[in-house]
Amino acid sequence: MSKQAGPLSLLDLTADTACCPPLAQQRVAGETAALLAPAFKALGDPVRLQLLSMIASAEGGEVCVCDLTPAFDLTGPTISHHLKTLREAGLVDAERRGTWVYYRARPQLLRQLAALLSVEPAPASRS
Repeated sequence: MSKQAGPLSLLDLTADTACCPPLAQQRVAGETAALLAPAFKALGDPVRLQLLSMIASAEGGEVCVCDLTPAFDLTGPTISHHLKTLREAGLVDAERRGTWVYYRARPQLLRQLAALLSVEPAPASRS
């Protein structure tokens, strides 16, 4: 049973801008941390990180679960559980087509996570 009611919702997941300043520049607000933590937690598992990498790098931007499952020495239900976790964290979208489910990464959220972890120095202020 999931602890999260629905998919992760940030300010605007369709925007190409970051949700917040990089954590190396400014403290992350509690509300933002609470929204982003499930995505980072989902990526904390090696299988889920590999799955997301396979999905995000798939030719055409999406991949069938039938192509993901054979890449691991795990049962189908275990792979399905990991994919569900990625979906609930807002990292991937899924679309059923007949008997198969196709997954695609949500690049907007991935950009927001990457921007938060950016360690680029803050622009120097002019005096």
